Amino acid sequence: MKSNHRWIRLTHAGNIPLREGRAVNIDGHEIAVFNLGERFLAVENRCPHRGGPLSEGIVSGGAVVCPLHAWKVCLEDGSIAKPASERACVASYPTRVEDGVVWVEYPEMRASDPALAQLVAVSQINSTSLLEKAAAS
Repeated sequence: MKSNHRWIRLTHAGNIPLREGRAVNIDGHEIAVFNLGERFLAVENRCPHRGGPLSEGIVSGGAVVCPLHAWKVCLEDGSIAKPASERACVASYPTRVEDGVVWVEYPEMRASDPALAQLVAVSQINSTSLLEKAAAS
């Protein structure tokens, strides 16, 4: 069963400074929204390497550099630009600006949706791994 999508109002465009990102929470998931001047782009707010907050990274062209280990994530499609050999990616979300307000298109998932079950399972695995690594440090 395919998920429906909905447009969600985020904030006034002026609330996200030029060449910076801000984290927003939608249905318990963090999305990073970036102001590139001529457009806004949105991706999942977790670097696939170690879960770093992409919204806190440095914007470089059409990409963001993760603040933890310098992985470079393309803001257009969520692909990894650096290291080039990496096949991981993060989810990307369509955005639009209407009357100075930034909107993001986000999937509306139901409890019976297999994509939601997979997302929850991956989130639990990532959270457990991060907790185990933090405890070992």
